Parts: sequence; C-alpha cells; structure tokens
Amino acid sequence: MMTPNVLDINYAAFWQQLGTAVACSGAIGTERQLRGKAAGIRTSILICVGTELFVSLGASFPSATSDPTRVLGQVITGIGFLGAGVILAKDNRILGVTSAAVIWLLAALGSLIGLGYLATSYVITLATIGVLVGIGVLEAAWARFRRDKPARLLAAMEIEE
Repeated sequence: MMTPNVLDINYAAFWQQLGTAVACSGAIGTERQLRGKAAGIRTSILICVGTELFVSLGASFPSATSDPTRVLGQVITGIGFLGAGVILAKDNRILGVTSAAVIWLLAALGSLIGLGYLATSYVITLATIGVLVGIGVLEAAWARFRRDKPARLLAAMEIEE
C-alpha cells in the first residue's frame, strides 16, 4: 500500500514517480512522434502521468475503507475509449491499432509507476521501444524482400532468344 507521501510534493517519492512517468512515456512518445503517429510525446506523457496520479491516489486511501483495484479497473475502461479514438477504417484497411495499443501500454506503465514499480517501468519502456523500433526494422526488411522478389524470379529464369 502506498503512503500519501507519493502525492506530497515535499517528498522525494512524488518527484521520483513523476520523473519516471515523464521519462518513460516521453521516450515512447518520442518514437511515436518521429514516426508521425497519432499519440506523440505530449499525449504519451499526459496519459502516463494522469494514470500514475489516479493510481497513486487510489492506492493512498486506507484499504479498510476503499478498494484501490477499482481505480485500475476504471483506468482500463477509460483508456479503452481513448485508444478507440485513434483507430480508423480507411480504404478497407484498419489504421491506428498500434497507436491504440501504445496508449493502452502507457496506461499500464502509469499504473506500474503509481504503485511504485519504478525499475520495472524502465524495463517495460525499453522492451516497448525495442518492439516498436525492432519490428519496424523487420517489417521494412520484409517489404524490401517482397518488392525484390519478382526481379529475383525474372533473373533466375532462363529465357530463350
């Protein structure tokens, strides 16, 4: 159970959690911003910090009089609406699903931070950036492979003249 100190600006715990939320979500948001995606740096930071504050607040109440897990449930429900807002259907394609998943993950990250799991949040941030960047590199390589395939097939064919 978190103490009210995480909500008091006079304690280091408040600044550690806030700084962790800004750093982690800012790093993920930077990757999204550089790719020109819907949820960039500002949006990512606001989602994560907002979630961190709600979860810290819910966890600060005495457990005898409240249920902090209800806050988590409400965060998950609310963030679903935000994520759904970035998903679009256009020309028989669905766009924005990765951005919606990142929004969902940012809320989970804020929840981790709000409950005091700061080191874990840094690991999850690195893993998330690894997936976003690493899979992007693999997708680009796959697209090049598929684009070059007809040329390779033609080069391998023996054509009689």
